[in-house]
Amino acid sequence: MSEREVLLGDIAELIRGVSYRPTDLLTDGATGVALLRATNIGNRTLELTDVLRVPSELVREHQLLRRFDVVIAMSSGSRLAVGRLAQLRQDWAGCVGAFCAAIRPDPKAVHPEYLGYVLQSPDFRARIETHAVGTAIMNLSRERLFGFPLRLPELAVQRAIAHILGTLDDKIELNRRMNETLEALARALFKSWFVNFDPVHAKAEGRDPGLPQPLADLFPDSFEDSELGEIPRGWEVGTLESVLSELEVGGRPKGGVSSYTEGVPSIGAESIVGLGRFEYSKTKYVPRSFFDSMKKGHVKNRDVLLYKDGGRPGEYEPHLTLIGDGFPFSTCAINEHVYRLRAEPTLGQNYLFFWLSSDLVMEEMRIKGTGVAIPGLNSTQVKSLTTLVPSRRVTGAFDAIAGRLVARILSACSESRTLATFRDALLPKLISGELRVKDAQRFIAETH
Repeated sequence: MSEREVLLGDIAELIRGVSYRPTDLLTDGATGVALLRATNIGNRTLELTDVLRVPSELVREHQLLRRFDVVIAMSSGSRLAVGRLAQLRQDWAGCVGAFCAAIRPDPKAVHPEYLGYVLQSPDFRARIETHAVGTAIMNLSRERLFGFPLRLPELAVQRAIAHILGTLDDKIELNRRMNETLEALARALFKSWFVNFDPVHAKAEGRDPGLPQPLADLFPDSFEDSELGEIPRGWEVGTLESVLSELEVGGRPKGGVSSYTEGVPSIGAESIVGLGRFEYSKTKYVPRSFFDSMKKGHVKNRDVLLYKDGGRPGEYEPHLTLIGDGFPFSTCAINEHVYRLRAEPTLGQNYLFFWLSSDLVMEEMRIKGTGVAIPGLNSTQVKSLTTLVPSRRVTGAFDAIAGRLVARILSACSESRTLATFRDALLPKLISGELRVKDAQRFIAETH
């Protein structure tokens, strides 16, 4: 296999991020060019839930991101965060902001996807860790970054390696999209039954509710007044405390967890980002002995986890997730910045999760958690959250349907974790030539 040695700067160019004034940023929902910041760049992934936007007239054509660009965090207060990168595998209308850059492969000199995988390799990560400079803030310079040496095999081999690794990434992406669809289905069902009360409205108006008769029979055919307005007759409005069986936070050892690189995973607020999502690169650990001594904070299957406190001063944005079935871990704990919640069996964990993440309760949490020195919710505020309590038979029916959807989401997440581990094991062996392309193709065919 013929190879040639080049520097990264020989086969790519650097598109530097631009610093925009606060007055340039557009409000939520406004049109414009998406602005990627260092906080949006994860480990091979992009977090776009809080992406900002700038007017398109402020962005030059050359600064617009293109397919196969590799966005990278050039500056960070964390040695682990600096150098985080992700390759755009499809066109996306955006640009990079201050403290970031985009590495743009020259398609005449290198296969773009192959270069993306080289930049995800342990060798490149090691270079970042040894060449980032600074004390409070770690920085990467263009010279240090583009001085990275790499060996390029012939183009056909580059293409084959990119195809092998890309096949695994494609399956991971397919699982992610499927999970989005499954969650959307569960949310749509929840909204229809417990926010819009569609089956009750239909029965009250003499219309067919569009449900199988056994399900339709579970809903009343009239409404009654409540503090939430009209609700189905026989249902109740109370506080979360009335339906909770468990509410607790966890803890961590004296001195923190930064010195531990193994043990029992400890989930912190930064990992509460949504159903079926977990950034493994941010995993913290506590010693097994500490975990065994914890009186609170052991995570159980299908627990609902709520972001307790932290974030920007004066602003609380709640985040929730529901975990279980081995995802993200078969055994784990939470720290003191996370609540673990369990509802009474008559309500169910699925109803609890979707009710807490409904617009009504999310807004109530924002109001209660904002305006204090450290934004967040204390346990009394959590217990006081407004809660709609439907009949047991209706919540039981929802739990059965939503439970199957959640189970499929968690299963796909576990499969994606396995695929990512497999990809990460193959990547350095293929890039270095230790593993031949034909052997990797044969191994994948035998295991899938």
